[in-house]
Amino acid sequence: MTKKQKQLKVIIVTGGVLSGLGKGIAAASIGHLLSSKLKVVPMKLDGYLNVDPGTMNPIEHGEVFVLDDGGEVDMDFGHYERYLGVTCKFEQNLTMGKVYNEVREKERRGDYLGRTVQYVPHVVDLIKSKFYDVSKKEEADILIIELGGTVGDIETELYIEACRQLKKDLGEENVLYVHLTYVPIPAGVNEQKSKPTQQSVKLLRERGIQPDIIIGRCPEFLDEKIKEKIATFCDVEKEAVISGVDVDNVYKIPIIFEKEGICEIIHKKLNIYSPPNLRKWSKLLDNLDSPDGEITIAICGKYTKLADSYASINEALMHCSAHFKRKINLKFIETTEIEENKKTVSELLKGVAGVIVPGGFGTRGTEGKISVIKYCREKGLPFLGICLGLQLAVTEFARHVCGLKDANSTEINSKTPEPVVDIMPEQIQIQNKGGTMRLGAYKAILTKGTLAHTLYGSTEAWERHRHRYEVNPDYHDCLRDNGLVLSGMSEDGILVEFIELKDHHYFIATQSHPELKSKLETPAPLFYGLIDAAVKYFG
Repeated sequence: MTKKQKQLKVIIVTGGVLSGLGKGIAAASIGHLLSSKLKVVPMKLDGYLNVDPGTMNPIEHGEVFVLDDGGEVDMDFGHYERYLGVTCKFEQNLTMGKVYNEVREKERRGDYLGRTVQYVPHVVDLIKSKFYDVSKKEEADILIIELGGTVGDIETELYIEACRQLKKDLGEENVLYVHLTYVPIPAGVNEQKSKPTQQSVKLLRERGIQPDIIIGRCPEFLDEKIKEKIATFCDVEKEAVISGVDVDNVYKIPIIFEKEGICEIIHKKLNIYSPPNLRKWSKLLDNLDSPDGEITIAICGKYTKLADSYASINEALMHCSAHFKRKINLKFIETTEIEENKKTVSELLKGVAGVIVPGGFGTRGTEGKISVIKYCREKGLPFLGICLGLQLAVTEFARHVCGLKDANSTEINSKTPEPVVDIMPEQIQIQNKGGTMRLGAYKAILTKGTLAHTLYGSTEAWERHRHRYEVNPDYHDCLRDNGLVLSGMSEDGILVEFIELKDHHYFIATQSHPELKSKLETPAPLFYGLIDAAVKYFG
């Protein structure tokens, strides 16, 4: 490292006992607290052999988060971008699938000069090189590395070894280890128990890492007795045992961490100073805690069994809730119930002030969604369509307004005589599923005077995409002639990016995923507009 280069500081966040404790939230919260004066850059290490989560079922893995550069990554990157105000890149998500692919390619090229390729040092060295490459490219003051999974998982052992070696490579004053663990309160005992934490830290220490900070996830704030016990058995200062208390809103975690004293510990250990600025953050959270009223928004999809499938949509609505000071109740509607005649649209939408039809793939539930969209169009109920939601809104309009009764998407019916939505030409010959869609941020040109133009306050909108199908250009004129406003187009004028209706309380759809860029301080414009209309007309 040259004298002109700033000294890199690294914070590694590991987890123990069980998965799902909230390492991503913890890492993002720590980053938020340090980001007022320092550039904090996150990385996520996943142990699975998939190259990315793009082909995983969202019910199993949660939402696929798409970045500006087209990378499909873990949903924790949504937390990073929302909490840190950064735009992440695909290389910041490292998977074992990526790592092994690159090692094999290097071996085939002869990069290892005939040596036997081994986990240590070759794989570990490659992992570390990714840390240094990202920190250099992003000019990071602090690199926060979240290690997915749980200590003891076989698929993360090489990541742990790479993180262990960082202390030797960078110096112990430049590396800090945070371990998130579980402090249960067994039923009938009514006492916080430290044994899971002790066992978890023991596993971590066996791998050569001594945590500097332990965060105990618990239904309650950790009491002084349990903090003392954890400190004694895990060789940390009592002040470095932090409560990771269960909360009704994860945006409160940075505030709790700050009150628990985590900033002072990090500042002292890493010899840095970046005081947290939580004033606006706290004000918006106060709005969420003391709303002036409430409304219900329906999300009509097919992955409704797992709310994480639509995590970013939930987040975008929460951001709006904070700004409108209205509690937003979410009603997840499985649209197959409409198709199977179990319930009518009017029954399902009773008491609903606005409807979102989100993205998705496949045919199940699509006719039910079309029925919901028709209801919204005819009854003036505020409607927002996202990706597939736009395609189905076009299909519904073509059928019931343009008179094309057999209109459909070729994804749903490959033999439809009226393919108003069709696969993009460049997608036809593609066989691999992973990373081959239209992915990432693209510019849309917005027509002046339209709702889209008003909401964005610009004639341009950059939003992220993840799709293979588009509105068929052969039907653009027919749709326009019958009153559908194609309010946003791709730069070349071929692809429909936004549609809307005039003389409606709020009816707009986009081929993109605007929820991915929404933040607590700046809600996504289309979601803001939906809640504004819902409150105004049905709230």
